[in-house]
Amino acid sequence: MVCPSRGRKNRVPVTAAGRPRCPCHGELPWVVDVASERFAEAVERAEGPCWWTCGRRGSGPCRQVSPVLDQLVRERAGRLKLAKVNADLEPDVVTRHQIRGIPTLLLYRGGREVSRVVGAQPASALRRWLDEQPAEPAGPGRDAAR
Repeated sequence: MVCPSRGRKNRVPVTAAGRPRCPCHGELPWVVDVASERFAEAVERAEGPCWWTCGRRGSGPCRQVSPVLDQLVRERAGRLKLAKVNADLEPDVVTRHQIRGIPTLLLYRGGREVSRVVGAQPASALRRWLDEQPAEPAGPGRDAAR
């Protein structure tokens, strides 16, 4: 991830305590690709709100919405984690979470799903959807990236 404050590149782990920060102490967007074996750790046990998307790399709607998701997470750096799950590579996650359409966006808090959107949505609709969710800090703890 590139620090929005200083433009420095940083490695952001799939899981960590706290929030990812650049050595300059700027908040980093937290965007990660998650495989099924790390899903529970990365999403269900995340300290703060975790938004995850289930999609397919070759899908037109997924390609359309991906840059929108990245932008919305950059706008919420330090307050929201985005975990991306490839439906083709992780069919057990798709089945377990009853994904019926691609892309599906889910918001998790405290290990539980609190909201879901199915299908590609325009940036304004996704921004409104996120803004309607109750605010919650990403959680205390040590910095997640160095």
